[in-house]
Amino acid sequence: MLKDLIAISIANSGVFMTTAISTVVFDVGNVLIEWDPEHLYRDLIPDAAERQFFLSEICSMDWNLQQDLGRSWSEAVSSLSSQHPEHAELIAAYSSRWHDMVPGEIQGSVEVLEALKTADVPLYAITNFSSEKFAEAQDRFPFLKTSFKDIIVSAEERFLKPDLRIYEALFARNAITPSECVFIDDSEKNVAGARDAGMAALHFTGADKLRQDLREMGLPV
Repeated sequence: MLKDLIAISIANSGVFMTTAISTVVFDVGNVLIEWDPEHLYRDLIPDAAERQFFLSEICSMDWNLQQDLGRSWSEAVSSLSSQHPEHAELIAAYSSRWHDMVPGEIQGSVEVLEALKTADVPLYAITNFSSEKFAEAQDRFPFLKTSFKDIIVSAEERFLKPDLRIYEALFARNAITPSECVFIDDSEKNVAGARDAGMAALHFTGADKLRQDLREMGLPV
């Protein structure tokens, strides 16, 4: 049973709220499934300094985020390869071997998700993700298809967390009251964005801590 009233101190907001948390909103990458380009490029670029240069200056996070904003992977690879033809094969691997960056689900987190689903807690997700790769991830990890009432994918909305509009898309599309939600993300800036949008929010650092925090909110995990 959910507690009727749960006191939640919203960190960094200076506001103390008393509300009933009835809905849980998950991030996906590095909360439910692991993602790290190092898993692939440690094999492709054994030298650590060369690898760091490639992942920071060639296939950078800013470049990757453009796919999370809706750019196609074919366009991304083609454009970057034309700029850096000497790295064309390594650039292509970022897309063609994307699954090598994703070694698997984060087991403890998925167990928490399954416990909440079993208890009929309404579940949603907001994720910065390319549409193409998210469809592939859903095929590989069926719980991404079956666990959530709705999933807000950044590439489809053309907004990235922590833009306030991506959280508001979830509320508007599903008639959700923000103060009744807790949002879980591994990025502190995305957690702060969720709080600005009116949700309680937890910075994910591990499944055991997540389970403890949700229990303290009265959620059945």
